[in-house]
Amino acid sequence: MDRRVFLRILGLTPLFGHWLVKELAAAGQSVLAVAEGTDYGRITRQAINALGGMGRFVKPGQTVVVKPNMGWDRNAEQGANTHPLVVKAVVEECLKAGAKKVKVFDRTCNDERRCYINSGIEPALKGMKNVEVKHIEDERFRKVSIVNGVTLKEWELYDEALNADVFINVPVAKHHGLTKLTLGLKNVMGVMGGNRGSIHKKIDGALADINSVMKSHLVVIDATRVLTAHGPQGGDLRDVKVLNKVIAGTDIVAADAYATTLFGLKPADIAVTVAAYKRGLGEMDLKKIRIVKA
Repeated sequence: MDRRVFLRILGLTPLFGHWLVKELAAAGQSVLAVAEGTDYGRITRQAINALGGMGRFVKPGQTVVVKPNMGWDRNAEQGANTHPLVVKAVVEECLKAGAKKVKVFDRTCNDERRCYINSGIEPALKGMKNVEVKHIEDERFRKVSIVNGVTLKEWELYDEALNADVFINVPVAKHHGLTKLTLGLKNVMGVMGGNRGSIHKKIDGALADINSVMKSHLVVIDATRVLTAHGPQGGDLRDVKVLNKVIAGTDIVAADAYATTLFGLKPADIAVTVAAYKRGLGEMDLKKIRIVKA
């Protein structure tokens, strides 16, 4: 089906669009929803709804982990962390779907108390019932065997992420000095224990191994404003480009592949994406990915 015809059909009725997206997903087709606008909460909901709504992923009574990037002592405008309004919208949709508990955490690089507060994420979620914004507890990491691991055979992962009924990966799209970009696949480093720096020499294979174990049920990429240089920490607003976009999908490789194009790059330019694709973790060929305008 021609992509333009496909998008016109989706525009006819939300119900038909949701049905068609589900049918494509059931058939193994990678589908991404892209929403654009200046109301970040609204476009986040639009992207999720275009995939069939949060109820497709979260069932009543389930425990959900929402994993943003809040690893840096930076404010929302600086583009180093996931925008708090995107995170809040994801959490609210989980609660509406009936989640019993939503846990939000990240293993930060800067001081965790400052990161949680200055990112704006902890304040945005303050007072929300059945929501825990948790600091990482080192004793809760446990060694996990990586079946068919190429670079890693085992690693310590955070048990609350492993034990959640639903794991939702909510990265910010930004430049990274080592991997060129950091997106969904790399955001999973926030649930890794141990000496994460030791994987840098073979980071592409290591992250493919980790993501083969730590599966993201839903990926919501914050591209509302992207850090184009001096990542991952940034700090200079001159390096930030406002795009006002949110990308959502169930295929983490496809989501990363599409987000790469926002930086004028190709999926093949990002070694982490290529390694995950070769491991069979998702699709990186943009011609085989359905892009739905939400």
